[in-house]
Amino acid sequence: MADSPIRSVLVIGGGTSGNALTILLRRAGIAVDLVEASPDWKAAAGSGITLQGNALRVLREVGVLDGVEKDGYAAEGVAILAPNGMVVGEPKEIHTGGDDLPAHIGMQRPRLQQLLIEQVHASGADVRLGTTATAFAQDDEGVDVTFSDGTDRRYDLVVGADGLSSATRRMIGITDAPEPTGMGIWRAPAPRPAGVTRTEMIYGGRCFIAGYCPTSEDTVYTYLVEPARDRASIDPASYAEEMRALSEGYGGAWEELRAAFTDPKAVNYTWFDRHLVEGPWHRGKVVLVGDAVHACPPTFAQGAAMSLEDVLVLAELLTARDAWDDQLLTDYHARRLPRVRMVVDASVQLAQWLLEGRRDADVPGLMHRTLSALKELP
Repeated sequence: MADSPIRSVLVIGGGTSGNALTILLRRAGIAVDLVEASPDWKAAAGSGITLQGNALRVLREVGVLDGVEKDGYAAEGVAILAPNGMVVGEPKEIHTGGDDLPAHIGMQRPRLQQLLIEQVHASGADVRLGTTATAFAQDDEGVDVTFSDGTDRRYDLVVGADGLSSATRRMIGITDAPEPTGMGIWRAPAPRPAGVTRTEMIYGGRCFIAGYCPTSEDTVYTYLVEPARDRASIDPASYAEEMRALSEGYGGAWEELRAAFTDPKAVNYTWFDRHLVEGPWHRGKVVLVGDAVHACPPTFAQGAAMSLEDVLVLAELLTARDAWDDQLLTDYHARRLPRVRMVVDASVQLAQWLLEGRRDADVPGLMHRTLSALKELP
């Protein structure tokens, strides 16, 4: 009996979810091409990221957990501070990835990207940078894809992992788009003060949230959340000055951190968005994962985790079933939507309470219910 032909997948987008999916599919013997619009794969990778336990659970399957634990920082819990730096609460963290994994690890986002890139290269996937898909022509058996470099190839499946502003989403006719929630966030890396060994957050003061998370032995990831501003009205050359000004009045480690905000190019400003495609996440044999179909304020630090869970579930279905048909992609959507909706709604609710200044809101209850549910496997 002749061997079955090797199936092929095109992954569009070389971020966290696209890279993780590529690695998982290649491990199963599936041929994968990955295209990334940026010619520099590490460009715009961001400053820092908090990886909750359920994200770590997937990264273990991807094969990069050892590197994450080595190069990241498994923080010693979480603390809530008053604006003057005094500790007012030390909530117990929920181990969403199981008790055998840290509750969370902070790390420099470019380092996470590099770990994934190394695994993609080792997997033998065909990677093309500075390349986009410009057209799809589908039939019952597959997808003919035309690329920006003038080439074309045929695939059994195309996966759009190209983020919040996904061109793939628009190309297949899904019109749902992200909506701003009314909050903006400033982010920047900084040297880690010697006394900072855990994630610490201040609610109140000049910002809704002023927080930081250790990302290595030497670095932290800092963030300041405020009402959204017109991004076009902010001069990028003033970004470091804006971070310094917003952090004025905060005590504790902020006195030391503030002095590190000197390079405006190291500072990022963006809005919080709500995004959830309720309807099918596929059209024919083109399917979406991650931020292309869902995103939320980082109030639960679950953005990366939800995207990684998407690709784990999709890879599981693709490697377990003989038929790559509409039913498989429908089952993928049905399995992911309730869990993702829970996280999106809870994240937006917490952000809305902050916007409204609700001091009677059941924040601990909402966080406990949501994170406890995430201990279940996706």
